[in-house]
Amino acid sequence: MDCGAFYLPKDDPQTPQGEDAHFFWPEKKTIGAADGVGGWVKKGVDAGEYSRQLMHNAVISIQQQPNGVVEPRKVLEEAFLSTKEKGSSTACILTLNECGYLHAVNVGDSGFMIFRNKEFLYKSPIQQHTFNCPYQLGNNENSDRPSSATELKIEVVPGDIIVLGTDGLLDNMWPEEIEDEIKLGTLECVNPEQLAWNIAELALDNSMDKNFFSPFAKAAELAGKERMGGKIDDITVVVGHILP
Repeated sequence: MDCGAFYLPKDDPQTPQGEDAHFFWPEKKTIGAADGVGGWVKKGVDAGEYSRQLMHNAVISIQQQPNGVVEPRKVLEEAFLSTKEKGSSTACILTLNECGYLHAVNVGDSGFMIFRNKEFLYKSPIQQHTFNCPYQLGNNENSDRPSSATELKIEVVPGDIIVLGTDGLLDNMWPEEIEDEIKLGTLECVNPEQLAWNIAELALDNSMDKNFFSPFAKAAELAGKERMGGKIDDITVVVGHILP
């Protein structure tokens, strides 16, 4: 799996690095993303410190997996137990196993999409307690635990494109928009880093469009709330290209 990523933190002096974190490890065919929950800033806590430590600890866990086999749930559990920062975070970790299946665990409203033959195929479900209140890992008593994670196994084939993102992507771009960008951006070849950059820039444009009927606006409508436009947020996009 060839991988690339792009990150656009929102402009916020209280959290200059933003609150998202991610990693990609092509040799291990594993990628991950986390989104520190912004509400912690009201308590003087930068939840980005939690999400960054969580993803760092996920990489350490992957290094220590026996026989080189990556088990996403075990990675998430070990990363969670090793993360001691204040705050909380969503998390999504996925790996391509030797049987040609994408094996993923997800807590919260980060997630991924699969595109086959440049067409949208699948979107992972999100987890929310209520509208705009995702499941979140953390060390306080009200936080969720890795046992709450959704575990998924989906068959993929060479040529498939995986787009993993935090809610800064998923709240601001419809699958059809990402599909269009894949069709435009892969005319000659698939460059995961460039594709991630292009998708993130489009998500940023949508996030600042007050008249855009975004996925976030749709979710608000379903929750009985009036909310038009995109959602300004940190935007993380990780692209994986399944190779022959």
